[in-house]
Amino acid sequence: MSTTGHPAPLIGIPVRLSDGDAPGADERIGEANRIFEQVVALVRAAGAEPVLLEPHSGDGPPDGRLAGCAGFVVPGGGDVDPALYGADPGHPALYDVNPAQDRLDIAVLRHALDNRRPVLGICRGMQLLNVLRGGTLHVDLAPTAVTHNPEPGTEWAVHEVELSAGSALAGAFGRDRIAVASGHHQAVDRVGEGLRVSGRADDGCVEAVEATADPRSAWAVGVQWHPEALVPDPELRLPLFRALLAQVEAEADVRRKAEVRS
Repeated sequence: MSTTGHPAPLIGIPVRLSDGDAPGADERIGEANRIFEQVVALVRAAGAEPVLLEPHSGDGPPDGRLAGCAGFVVPGGGDVDPALYGADPGHPALYDVNPAQDRLDIAVLRHALDNRRPVLGICRGMQLLNVLRGGTLHVDLAPTAVTHNPEPGTEWAVHEVELSAGSALAGAFGRDRIAVASGHHQAVDRVGEGLRVSGRADDGCVEAVEATADPRSAWAVGVQWHPEALVPDPELRLPLFRALLAQVEAEADVRRKAEVRS
């Protein structure tokens, strides 16, 4: 049951399609698959029921399962195909570019935005949200004073993020600055239409975006870091998932009241 006493809402999560156990597979694929399970667990811990969305005929998830979801989480994974935002598809830093994964994740994001369903994008999920809105990405970040990609032998790069005052993120965490766990070599460059930057690292790197305050828009938040990580502070794992669930329940309440009036 949710916090409102109604049945737990269904939160759709597109599965990861790359095989981390395949011969010669990049070790980051296996890591993405492992932390996917942590994302699923956090959705459940926040009080929702995860629904794992799989491709249908190689192009997007089954419509019936999408329609039953009250909200969505699009998690991390390999690099977004640069062809989707007009960048170099042959850049040597690219890894695990998977068009089938792009199609699946984009189908979920588009459904969420078109149907006013709250959505949380994590790392790759945030990048795809930006690309879907016409934004672009840095194919490979230049070295800066802030380390965003883990050093060899370490699981995460830990750094701080400044959250914009009054943003959904600052409200979720109850503060304007947090320490986060990062593992990315790409990041948002040009911000997509209908999105605003709501978090930056000290080097200026975009670490969070969210939908602008338009009553016609869905609640959409993207973070470049990994809230599912156990570091740097386990207390920072759940707030984003709870914020997503609170928005799902608020939207459901609006729809129930509209049905009563009609």
